[in-house]
Amino acid sequence: MDYLPLFVQLKARSVLLVGGGEIASRKASLLLRAGAALTIVAPELHDELQQRYQKAEFKWLQGAFKSEYLDGVFLVVAATDDHSLNQHIYEEANNRAVLVNIVDNQPLCSAIFPSIIDRSPVIVAISSAGTSPVLTRLLREKLESLLSFHLGTMAKIAGNWRERVKQRFSSIRQRRYFWEKAFNGRFATLIANGQLQQAEEQLEQQLSESPAQGELALVGAGPGDPGLLTLKGLQVIQQADVVLYDHLVSAEILELVRRDADKICVGKRAGNHSVSQEETNALIIKLANQGKKVVRLKGGDPFIFGRGGEELQIAAAAGIPFQVVPGITAAIGATAYAGIPLTHREHSQSVTFITGHCRENGNELDWPALAQGNQTLAIYMGTIKAGLISQKLISHGRDANTPVAVIGRGTRPDQQVLTGTLSELDKLAQEAPSPALLVVGEVAQLHHQIAWFGQQSVAQSALSTSEKTPAHLYHSAVIDIE
Repeated sequence: MDYLPLFVQLKARSVLLVGGGEIASRKASLLLRAGAALTIVAPELHDELQQRYQKAEFKWLQGAFKSEYLDGVFLVVAATDDHSLNQHIYEEANNRAVLVNIVDNQPLCSAIFPSIIDRSPVIVAISSAGTSPVLTRLLREKLESLLSFHLGTMAKIAGNWRERVKQRFSSIRQRRYFWEKAFNGRFATLIANGQLQQAEEQLEQQLSESPAQGELALVGAGPGDPGLLTLKGLQVIQQADVVLYDHLVSAEILELVRRDADKICVGKRAGNHSVSQEETNALIIKLANQGKKVVRLKGGDPFIFGRGGEELQIAAAAGIPFQVVPGITAAIGATAYAGIPLTHREHSQSVTFITGHCRENGNELDWPALAQGNQTLAIYMGTIKAGLISQKLISHGRDANTPVAVIGRGTRPDQQVLTGTLSELDKLAQEAPSPALLVVGEVAQLHHQIAWFGQQSVAQSALSTSEKTPAHLYHSAVIDIE
């Protein structure tokens, strides 16, 4: 993070603006809206600035910039096309520990102006740390269309009711529930309709209601790429009091959880069950009974080999309200990012999801059915038993030369795709980073034709020149993310 985003109180603070042209006029307008005690240094003033000066909205020092003008200044903004002057202002401001912004010159800025969405008192600011103003402007335009113009009114009324709500509800969690319900319910609708008196009556009614009880949300986080988290999943995790997450949930998605929520890892890795399922179940019940909004955040989809059904059975038996937010399962997300269609008219008429980590003393997989051709097998948690899987499929009739792929850390920036044949499955699985998905079927060979995620061509070219290239081809997908 190159700049720490702060909202600065400028009312009555001394701000110096160097320059009197059109750009300076725009900056002056923004600074005056914020209540700054503005002084402008310039030989001449733009017409709009001249009109403001006639209204005594700022002080004008006509002439050239002098270093002593910075004495006692909180912020200086330079909007000139004189590079040597801009450099001089920057150096003098730094020497005095004065915040400085040199317009359109990011290296000479200790403070920058973001793109602003004004729904006062609600303000949204967007910045690219000065690297791409056009991008931030486009983002602002998108957000402008999403944010209601009634937000400011809603915030002002909420501010007037804040103390009453504090007196009614002693805990921060209860107060947050109150406002979440208001902002997402009838109160917000009445504000949008311009029915302000009825909106306050709605708050009065809501204030007399009992505090909300605890609840559980089972949320699928997808295979790793935070862009694959559903919109509803994002909304739910940002309302959680506590999030119980698995190891498979990526760090980028955990960053999207509300900052003051508790995050507890209850994940399990192959051969290392740090938290038992029974402990996780008990924790869900305990937290929900404390009146908390509990999110059980699972990689992929919670109902695809995720024990989500088991956890909901426990919640239902305890009388805890719950909801389910599906996620993109690894077989769909990882194969799509690897350029492997699970079905294809010429190669596969069906797809089967199976787990390579079956419950002890559980039912044996139907190997004769799985060994049939013209189908795709997507195998979860199969790296440890990849050798056994390969052996069973071949012994029940699947061709040893059947194309396979092992997708390690699918959909993530460091995704790796290893391809080969069924007889090589064990070797490929041991080389792949975890978590990994095994894909068996003719569709695996299409990876070389339609792989799209990351720098596939670079990896292929590098391998083609090596005399030590193994029987399988190795592709490393790397993307640059900001």
